[in-house]
Amino acid sequence: MSDEAVAKLLRSREQLVIIEAAAGCGKTFQGAAYGHEVVNTLGTGRLLILTHTHAACSVFASRTKSAGSRVEIKTIDALIAQIALAYHRPLELPRNLTSWAWQDGGKGFEIMAAKVAGFLRHQPMVARALARRYPVIICDEYQDSSVDQHDVVMALLCAGAAVRIFGDPMQRIYGAKSDKAARRDRTRWDALKALGAGGKLVIPHRWDGGCSRLGKWIIQARENLEDGAPIDLRRDLPSSVKILEGNNISLKRTGYQLTKQHRAPIDEILRANSQLMILASQNELVTALRAFWWRSIPIWEGHTREALGNLVQAVREGQGNAEKLAHGVIAFMGSVAAGFSPTSHGDRLIQEILTGAARPTMGKPANIQTVARCLLKNPTHTGVSEALLMIRTLVNEGAAGFDTVKVDRRSELRDATQIGQFTGVDEGFAELSRMRSYSRPSPPEKVLSSIHKAKGLECDHAMLMACDKTQFSSTLYARSKLYVALSRAKKSLTLVVPSSNPSPLLKLS
Repeated sequence: MSDEAVAKLLRSREQLVIIEAAAGCGKTFQGAAYGHEVVNTLGTGRLLILTHTHAACSVFASRTKSAGSRVEIKTIDALIAQIALAYHRPLELPRNLTSWAWQDGGKGFEIMAAKVAGFLRHQPMVARALARRYPVIICDEYQDSSVDQHDVVMALLCAGAAVRIFGDPMQRIYGAKSDKAARRDRTRWDALKALGAGGKLVIPHRWDGGCSRLGKWIIQARENLEDGAPIDLRRDLPSSVKILEGNNISLKRTGYQLTKQHRAPIDEILRANSQLMILASQNELVTALRAFWWRSIPIWEGHTREALGNLVQAVREGQGNAEKLAHGVIAFMGSVAAGFSPTSHGDRLIQEILTGAARPTMGKPANIQTVARCLLKNPTHTGVSEALLMIRTLVNEGAAGFDTVKVDRRSELRDATQIGQFTGVDEGFAELSRMRSYSRPSPPEKVLSSIHKAKGLECDHAMLMACDKTQFSSTLYARSKLYVALSRAKKSLTLVVPSSNPSPLLKLS
């Protein structure tokens, strides 16, 4: 389908339009261009743009900036939270939704989505009010929507909103990872397409200003992965695609180490490019790669703060109990830094809490005792904030026992130290989340990122590390994850593939 035909379909009188688009084929451009035009026809209503990731929110924000304040851009989770907050009493949800939603690794978001979906089904007047406020809704990254998130959007459609949906089943990397779940979601996507007018974007525009051959190669790689075939790396590679060998020889399960022979060309790629996004499949590997490059390359932390969410829950449950708060601090520091563990610092911190930090001591124990006193003096979110601020100061000063602690996720630690500025921990977490949503930060020129955090972003040069069968098996989820990683780069792509256990998704000579 031509770009012009898709643009015409978006502007048609069809209430539901579904556009399937591979990465880089212009769905954001089409959505933003349509939004620019339609916002002036909505009377007192607003245009609502929903995405699944905050990275996509940032891209839409930059491309619709001139459309004015009548464009609201948020994640589908944020819309659901907005509804849940307004009706938290009938939904039997707490008022402090932002921090509550992060309980048990984000299970609160799922609970909230299920309750809001059911509420809109049984309270159509609320759905109609939302449809009047948002008469046109653009949904991006829709393949990642859960059943309940989908039901929320469909409730607004049934209430009269015109809905424009963009998605790509091959970029489904959120939700359950099993093949059964992936097939179920694909069936749901196909059923959705049957409900409205459909179109498809097929021209790889992302590479127009970069390397067009790279774009065509990535489109072919996508077709192979979708058909269940491996990507052939043996021949016909564009000059912008480099394959480097890299066998991980680290003896640590979570470590990453290469021989000098394998490392040299990888380091050369890093030196040769002023911009480079280094991608890894899992957070553990991202952390290992930060150590691999002696912590000279920052980690792209994106918007979400999983460790901070867990800390907030620990503070809420341990209010007034210094020992419980100390366990929360230990777990948090273990998530954001290397060299801070129960054995290295945590056990001594608990000991100091239990003995009232009263025994005279020196060196590392004295520094840990200083942290303990923050919690003993004020066993609240303020004391936790002060304890973390003290830890950060000790690390920055290279104090005894803290000179080996290396902070990998600085933004998350910084946010945690600011929690104490607010009246309560929930208020603080909500306000910090709100500020991140509106600040829309961008990654540094050279950066390490998980594939999930990079989704919705693009870059000139990308390098995908450790393309082995542990990181990329033969599942449908792994195929989608690999495709999302490959499609970030506009000018050059480097794959680091081990010869010992390469991914079955790659065909090597």
